[in-house]
Amino acid sequence: MSFQISDKTYETDEEGYLANLSDWNPEVAEFMAKEDDCDLSDPHWEVINFLREYYEEYQIAPAVRVLTKAIGKKLGKDKGNSKYLYELFPYGPAKQACKYAGLPKPTGCV
Repeated sequence: MSFQISDKTYETDEEGYLANLSDWNPEVAEFMAKEDDCDLSDPHWEVINFLREYYEEYQIAPAVRVLTKAIGKKLGKDKGNSKYLYELFPYGPAKQACKYAGLPKPTGCV
């Protein structure tokens, strides 16, 4: 599977996650979000950028429980809770946010 932005083609797996993590850029995130009828706001970008930093440091995409706890530590308890994250990413905070961040699907996500 693939999609095209301008004159560049981006390969994805069957669930829409980027095949090549180095292909990611903010335009890719915007495109993927639009496909899900989601407009990325500053709070979305805060989580997406957090995930990219987390992945760079640990080389793993965190499952939702780990994500919630890690965001709470870094961004505060008001953002480190499931309710807040599900409002931003209703298809699953770890799963959907990792997709937009150009990361692999988190382990343990169905």
